[in-house]
Amino acid sequence: MATDSPHGESSHLHEMLGLLRIRVIRGINLAIRDVRSSDPYVIIKMGKQKLKTRVIDADINPEWNEDLTLSVVDPNQSIHLCVFDHDLFTRDDEMGEADFDIKPFMDALKMDYASLSDDTVLAKVTPCRQNCLSEESQVVVKDGKIVQHMILRLRNVECGEVELELHWIELPH
Repeated sequence: MATDSPHGESSHLHEMLGLLRIRVIRGINLAIRDVRSSDPYVIIKMGKQKLKTRVIDADINPEWNEDLTLSVVDPNQSIHLCVFDHDLFTRDDEMGEADFDIKPFMDALKMDYASLSDDTVLAKVTPCRQNCLSEESQVVVKDGKIVQHMILRLRNVECGEVELELHWIELPH
């Protein structure tokens, strides 16, 4: 019988707050891991979820413009991003990592933003030692939805940044 597990698949849907679409826009001045360049891709993790962008060959300023979607259960859980250099015959090389918090974004979703005009700033997150932001990140209203744009400085690497944009997908009730 399936009564052993109180947290079956059906209860998972009630716990989920919604979907977070992360647009991985581009990498900026990423580290060189091959002879003259790198073949970067990004892995995004939140809890047990793990998503990956496509590999872009021989480019330290890659443009992915790729959407990765995570289901959000806990708004306090941070998201971990890691950039790798794809190698054919050896283990992929790490090219830096960053963590970011979605709490300011999630808090902004609770506001009554439907009547606000485009580009209204709902929250600002300033770079500090506790985050990986390379410049101020703002949560704004765009086309009646909430968007957060951020540039993350990669840690544990000599150089590199990744530009992202967060969007929220409401679940049908």
